[in-house]
Amino acid sequence: MQLDQQQIQELSQELNLTPQQILQSTILQLTTQDLEERILKELEENPVLEEDEEEPLEEELEEEAEEEEMDWDELLPRNDDFKTRSTYDRSKLEDDEDYPQPSREGKTEHLFDQLKLLDLSLVEEHIAREIIWNINDKGYIHTPLQNIAQAINQDVEQVEEVLEKIQNNFDPAGTGARDLQECLLLQLDRREDVEDARKIVEDHFDDFANRRIKTLLKKLGWKEERFRKAQEQIQELDPKPGLSTNYDASGYITPDLIVRKIDGDFVVEVNDSRVPQLSINTHYKKMASSDVDSDTKSYLKDKISSANWFIQAIYQRRITMTKVMYAIIDRQRQFFEDNSQPLKPMILKDIAEDIDMDISTISRVTNGKYVQLYSGVYELKYFFTEGLETDDGREISTRVVKRRLREIIENEDKSNPLSDSKLSEKLKEEGYPVARRTVAKYRKQLDIPVARLRRNI
Repeated sequence: MQLDQQQIQELSQELNLTPQQILQSTILQLTTQDLEERILKELEENPVLEEDEEEPLEEELEEEAEEEEMDWDELLPRNDDFKTRSTYDRSKLEDDEDYPQPSREGKTEHLFDQLKLLDLSLVEEHIAREIIWNINDKGYIHTPLQNIAQAINQDVEQVEEVLEKIQNNFDPAGTGARDLQECLLLQLDRREDVEDARKIVEDHFDDFANRRIKTLLKKLGWKEERFRKAQEQIQELDPKPGLSTNYDASGYITPDLIVRKIDGDFVVEVNDSRVPQLSINTHYKKMASSDVDSDTKSYLKDKISSANWFIQAIYQRRITMTKVMYAIIDRQRQFFEDNSQPLKPMILKDIAEDIDMDISTISRVTNGKYVQLYSGVYELKYFFTEGLETDDGREISTRVVKRRLREIIENEDKSNPLSDSKLSEKLKEEGYPVARRTVAKYRKQLDIPVARLRRNI
């Protein structure tokens, strides 16, 4: 029996994020410096959102951190009057010499400055801004374009066209690439007499990346001298173009969190005192409730809702970051008491379970963010490390093993570098039962190439 095509049903599962969830996720992963820039962008684009000139009140965020995670669908419609609040009294900060002062210059601002030079329509500029927010410090954009298109309700084809304009015009060359191959090709596009180099990167990238030189020469039919010239041109390119520009002249890292010890207890402070305090313009709120025409009322309500979502996302970011930091301190208290003590094994899942949050949320909070302790500034990712039991029964951080692995490789005979199997044997001799596959994993995490690529001829 043949079924009509219209009668055939397929069962499929698809994840659709609400605009509130997408915004919350985006705000959560921003550093304090990028959050400042994002707020300035929102102030420009949303007329009902304004900076609150009133002095903010102090709040005890550690009490709020104990509350349940917010139900955004229930919370947002009822909080028109909500205003973000600072953790600190700003008047006290000017005299605090130890307090970190954030730089106003950043990667994102540098890219926005270049955006002004492009001849874009309003829609294209909106897309370009969203793309820029998704370019990481290395200059790459790893967020799928489909996700970006969904977040701003645009077609993927439009996003691709705008991305191409950014790739072709922004400096440094390679900015906005989606992978290393595309990054190198974008840089070669701006150079002359690099046809051979382009052919290698475009058509034989895998062989080139894995140093299969003999295979390459055979496929290309070139003499070694011709290949070496193209190789030198490729080696002149920058695999991480975003790091080539010194966005912060002082070279100072702005910590996102500060941990102080007060009366024997650790207190977590979110370093957002210089982030503008936001509120909804009362004039526009009254206008939205008055007898204005339907188009104006609809426009104002949409803008007020967007402003509310944005303010709430900032508020939720502060609470979530505080929760995560307290959980890290609880598990690594020995280190926070004395930073000469080793870290205990800890993974993202541990913190997620401790505070009943999703692992992806913990990842967003810790990625690219820093905390200031009395002993210095640390990246949050620093506190996470897997555990390993030694031959004598001690459980140590894998960071100790990685450090020893790096030392062994640095002191090896470069004319005859050690294979992963040999490295595994050496570590086992020292009491670290690490398998060959684990050595390969740690070596990749340390950005150390395989033995044949470390050999000096």
